[in-house]
Amino acid sequence: MTATRTRALALFVLAAALTAAGGTFRSRADDKAKVAPAPKFAADQVAFFEKEVAPVLAKHCTKCHGDDPEKVKGGLSLATRAAILAGGETGPAADLAKPEASLLLKAIHYKDEAYKMPPKGKMPDADIAVLEKWVKLGLPVTADRVGDTAKGPPDHKGKPIPPDAKNYWAYQPVKRPAVPDVKTPAQFPVRNPIDAFVAAKWGAKKLTPVAPAEKAALARRAYYDLIGLPPTPEELDAFVKDAAPDAYDKLLDKLLASPHYGEKWGRHWLDVVRFAETNGYERDGPKPFAWRYRDYVIQSFNADKPYTQFVREQLAGDEIQAVQGYNPDAVIATGYYRLGIWDDEPADRLQAEYDGFDDLVATTGQALLGTTFNCARCHDHKADPIPQADYYKLLAFFRDIKPYSDNRDVRSANSLSDITPPDARAKYEAELVKRQARLKAVLKEMEAIEDAVIKTLPAEDQRAAEGIDRPQVVRLKVVPALKGKEKDTYNALKQERAELDKKTRIPGQELALSVNNGHANPPTTHVMVRGSPHAKGKEVKPGFPEVLGLPDPEVPAPKPGAKSSGRRTVLADWIASDKNPLTARVMVNRVWQYHFGRGIVPSANDFGKLGDKPTHPELLDWLAAEFTEGGWTLKRLHKLIMTSSTYRLSSSANEANLKSDPANDLLWRFNARRLSGEEVRDSVLAVSGALNLKQFGPSTYPKIPKEVLAGQSVPGQGWPTSPAEEGNRRSVYAHVKRSLRVPILVGFDQPDPDSSCPVRYVTTVPTQALGLLNGEFANEQAELFAKRLEKEAPNDTAAQVTRAIRLTTGRKPTADEVKADLAFIARLKEKHKLTDSKALAQFALLCLNANEFVYLD
Repeated sequence: MTATRTRALALFVLAAALTAAGGTFRSRADDKAKVAPAPKFAADQVAFFEKEVAPVLAKHCTKCHGDDPEKVKGGLSLATRAAILAGGETGPAADLAKPEASLLLKAIHYKDEAYKMPPKGKMPDADIAVLEKWVKLGLPVTADRVGDTAKGPPDHKGKPIPPDAKNYWAYQPVKRPAVPDVKTPAQFPVRNPIDAFVAAKWGAKKLTPVAPAEKAALARRAYYDLIGLPPTPEELDAFVKDAAPDAYDKLLDKLLASPHYGEKWGRHWLDVVRFAETNGYERDGPKPFAWRYRDYVIQSFNADKPYTQFVREQLAGDEIQAVQGYNPDAVIATGYYRLGIWDDEPADRLQAEYDGFDDLVATTGQALLGTTFNCARCHDHKADPIPQADYYKLLAFFRDIKPYSDNRDVRSANSLSDITPPDARAKYEAELVKRQARLKAVLKEMEAIEDAVIKTLPAEDQRAAEGIDRPQVVRLKVVPALKGKEKDTYNALKQERAELDKKTRIPGQELALSVNNGHANPPTTHVMVRGSPHAKGKEVKPGFPEVLGLPDPEVPAPKPGAKSSGRRTVLADWIASDKNPLTARVMVNRVWQYHFGRGIVPSANDFGKLGDKPTHPELLDWLAAEFTEGGWTLKRLHKLIMTSSTYRLSSSANEANLKSDPANDLLWRFNARRLSGEEVRDSVLAVSGALNLKQFGPSTYPKIPKEVLAGQSVPGQGWPTSPAEEGNRRSVYAHVKRSLRVPILVGFDQPDPDSSCPVRYVTTVPTQALGLLNGEFANEQAELFAKRLEKEAPNDTAAQVTRAIRLTTGRKPTADEVKADLAFIARLKEKHKLTDSKALAQFALLCLNANEFVYLD
């Protein structure tokens, strides 16, 4: 569904060949103005067409470029003279003023090795000669082959969008549907409209909801759902004992106010926007200051920033700052554009540049609009009403962004922004002036000493010293020449100069990976034939999907000195609008998915016809309306969902329900789930007592086993292992290196960051158990866990066992369970001669490997 990196695909499109062969593209208006009425041809010219030209066209050309609009390749028809002059996606096929420059003739002569028409083999010389003569004669044709010259060139929009396509549910305005009037069992009270919409679906399949979850299980579910960490036994006990009617509401309020909420929900967003801190490919170089974007996301969720503001900042934060003044958050947010993979040594630089644009189109379309615009890069979308032109209209919004680069100067100019607070900036700028002045003075003092020394050097060295080699000559000879105090003075100056030169970063300066210094007047955007940037088609302007029937956007002219075009603000305002039919639906669906394990639309990145249909379309629209009318705030949405009876159901099964709805599409129970990779690692650290809750700042580099590092071409490259305390921070702060990631996170299905991840796969594979049982991390933490147990329950193995089970599962073990575990520890000591501490560590490891630890009811 994306363009190949080879040029071979374009061989099958005559229009691509014509553009590549030469000539400049002319706009539709220009061509239309130049289409003149067909001249009257002499009888012998018409006869020549009938007897010689028409058979050649029929034999070699009209199969792909005939009069059937459904089969015309590249928008080019050779069926009429008017169509030939109008041309296809690459412009006119014949130039009557300069016949030899006609793109048609260049293609059939095979002058460009990459573009040969017809593609299956060159025409015989005699047939080429016929077409060459025909063009030079001015394209004489019979009366029925003249065509309608008054219409001018076709629009080349691809297949027309069917009228009924606009009726598709995802393209309809969001309207709040009426809440169903339902009767429910006593164990399932309708606490809010969510329950009514869910219960309304049960009748057709005669489903009965299961009982509510126990308080301890519900609390553990809420802790992991909102902050991604396990509750302590004391926190669970306090909630279970709280008999107040609002006990659960207070728990949710506490968790939503927790600074760890943003760490959990920010990680979800990082999946969607393909967050990584390196470029990928062979060298996988670092993206400087990418961690600031991660911190921005976490802080935005913690602050309950309106989703519309969150979207606008990421799409157009630099333009927001240009209007509003100093706004570091908005600038950092544009790091969104720099997170994708980047090839530092592309075989085809133009192709690589457009691959980068494709990443932006794909991520923006899927993450924010639930639409796979990227499927229309090379051709009209195969399922959805998205013509190829729509893809390039969306791409045009991003054309003011200059490509990323590993050249330090270019990267600093275009991809790094100074976000230093104004008062601090004034301070460091003053320091910079002082430093530069001192450097200038040092150089002057050194040169004075050097000048004196040069006069004592041989003539040839004096001549060299007056040229470009002065530094080399002087450094070699001014010292083995200087003596005493003068030598000490010179060496001190030399050392000071080296220190001043070494300070490449301005003291106190804060930089952010971002969009900076873009094009105020971006290059033109063209439809690329078959997605090849080497085959430009018609020019397009920034625009919205045709199926929505919106007018073309108005982009104000950039002001003098502007560093961007203003296009992305227009795009951001449209996406973050109450009137956009997709934005709110897509986001509430994601929130629902992360709470229930599956979205109302299971294909969270694709609301199109290739995606899944919504199980509860009315509920989706009701939630979307509630979200927009409630100020686009997520915490309000969380509480609405989590206070419903639907969310509070247990995960227990019901045999009759399983027969009617085995996949639980209609939510008659809560779906049990396995912890994510980050939750597994963070929970292990939490129960062992090693978790460091320090927030924000540069990423950490947790210890990675040497066996894993050995897989690198240079083992350990790009992974400076952090001290243990720093490495034990939450997993969201671990450095995301595309070619080397923390094993336990990958083992438990942390996604590949090369593209947007809407839903994490949940696999069950042997390496997960083997990693938790035999892995270096798990065994180290099990020993720390055992030491914690010894400290909290000294000299009492039964109490240690009870405490271990409570910390890892939340529940209180039965007497028989404790008895069996004590027997297990005793066997380890008796049979395997383990010390008390080693045996307890093995039991702690067993607890970390229990299903109850890594699964939530």
